[in-house]
Amino acid sequence: MTCSVNRGKNDKSKFLQLMILDGCFMLEIIRLGTRPLDDSANDPIFSSHGSLCMVPYIRRDMLLLENQLPMLVLYKLVGVESDGAKDVESVNKLVHNFFYPNASVSNLGKCLHVLDLYRKSLLQGDPIRKMRRPRVKGGLHGDDNDIIRSATEINEAGIQFKKSKIKSLKEISFHRGVLELPVIVVDDFTEAIFLNLMAFERFHAGAGSEVTSYVFFMDNIIDNERDVALLNSKGIIQNAIGSDKAVAKLFNSLSTDIAMEPNRNLQVVQMHVHAYCKKPWNAWRANLIHTYFRNPWAILSVIAALILFALTIVQTVYSVLSYSPNDCE
Repeated sequence: MTCSVNRGKNDKSKFLQLMILDGCFMLEIIRLGTRPLDDSANDPIFSSHGSLCMVPYIRRDMLLLENQLPMLVLYKLVGVESDGAKDVESVNKLVHNFFYPNASVSNLGKCLHVLDLYRKSLLQGDPIRKMRRPRVKGGLHGDDNDIIRSATEINEAGIQFKKSKIKSLKEISFHRGVLELPVIVVDDFTEAIFLNLMAFERFHAGAGSEVTSYVFFMDNIIDNERDVALLNSKGIIQNAIGSDKAVAKLFNSLSTDIAMEPNRNLQVVQMHVHAYCKKPWNAWRANLIHTYFRNPWAILSVIAALILFALTIVQTVYSVLSYSPNDCE
């Protein structure tokens, strides 16, 4: 009995030592970008070479769900180091700066781990903008309003795409024929990061499903490389992979075999987009603009044709008014 108790104490002590060691190493990695690096050093990580070649992969590994270290460890270590001078938010900003150097972030509160902190930073929105979201009278029904067309089809129906000024993945809105989407950089690490964020939302019931909803929405409006090219031309997708087809395949594969919880904000957006696309006048107007007003020369040609048509009408009216019966005698 005594041996088992001692063994349990030893196991707890070793586990605590492991947490402290990992936490200290993580803090050193996170602070890598805040101190000058030695170009002559041969260190594989804490050098200019390591910062360029190794740190991007360390960032990715720190966001893997299976690699998560409780943020409580970092909070405690920084608190002891600073003698209580640095609070939770100072640690959050330190970690956030490791992933987004020199980017501002508001209060995130206590986070479970780095992946949770990273997710919260992606979802930070504008509190004033929340009040401007459109309201829908009655309930939202699961009919064809849940199906949204591809970006190319939406654009052909007269809807314009615009990048949102807010980077939050929740800031998808539709107003007066303009669909606003947050900017996203798609690189070699995007797939792994999204998969881990979605896995976190799936296994934490109280966390929400905003990232999963965003991925589903992007999967709906992206069918092929033409949709990616359109969103890229609007500055919504910044393609760091190089191939539009690869980006389309990435979003189409992310939501495979994933359960989707209802998201009221996106349901409202989809309903308004669907209603806008069903109005024939919007498609006719878009086709008119696309055909005759794509460049200045086409606009000048239309204006010249209208002026010529107006002059012809004026000449005809003048001829009729100046006609006199005495002219026939």
